[in-house]
Amino acid sequence: MARLNDDAQWIILMGFLVSFSFFFLALVINQSTVVGQTTAESVIEFPKTDIRDVKQAIGQSMKTNDLVTVKDDIKFLSMNRKGSVVDYWNFTNNNTTFIRIHYNNGVTEYNENWSYV
Repeated sequence: MARLNDDAQWIILMGFLVSFSFFFLALVINQSTVVGQTTAESVIEFPKTDIRDVKQAIGQSMKTNDLVTVKDDIKFLSMNRKGSVVDYWNFTNNNTTFIRIHYNNGVTEYNENWSYV
């Protein structure tokens, strides 16, 4: 650049600045799309219907007092069909039944406590 005049040096310098700024902007835009994609995927992967189905089956088993058979069936079916670990615990105290549900499919871990009279 020693042989160029001052105007040519400024043109080359500005070209470098513009190219580096384009590179930086492309890098920032690329990272923002990755963050948005992973956030959207985590919302899609939440197994809302599976948890509702498990909760409904547990509620029905409480009404029919067939807890042991239903618990074994839920654990077996969730592991074989959905690939998820489902377990629940219950105990009764003063005519109130407390239930704790644990759901884990490898991506989502969900725990819920609820009770009914």
